[in-house]
Amino acid sequence: MAKPIHSMIRVLDEARSVDFYRRALGLEVHDRLAFDSFTLVYLRAPEGPFELELTINHDRAEPYELGNGYGHFAVLVEDLAAEHARMSAADIECGPMREMTHGGKPMAKFFFITDPDGYKTEVLQRFGRFN
Repeated sequence: MAKPIHSMIRVLDEARSVDFYRRALGLEVHDRLAFDSFTLVYLRAPEGPFELELTINHDRAEPYELGNGYGHFAVLVEDLAAEHARMSAADIECGPMREMTHGGKPMAKFFFITDPDGYKTEVLQRFGRFN
């Protein structure tokens, strides 16, 4: 069986992106590998081994076009309202908190944040389908 280990996004500014993911989600640099033309930065939460890989192409000066294929990265939190308040206080723009049902039953509680490169992260309450 395959085991998911990371998801990769291309970012323009390493420091800005590392700062965003540290402040917003508590992700820390687990590894950083510099090559001649690009750098890979692996961010990880203390709760698990899954990583977000940031790829920084050294010759890139223009922001990336996300196109219409990218969806979002998702994380679980214990207290959605507290995280929304914490991030808002840290000047991280948070979308509204929403609830989703399926078949008349509660399924998810969540909000979205957007990183400096335009990538969306869904912040989900540990609840319902997402435990």
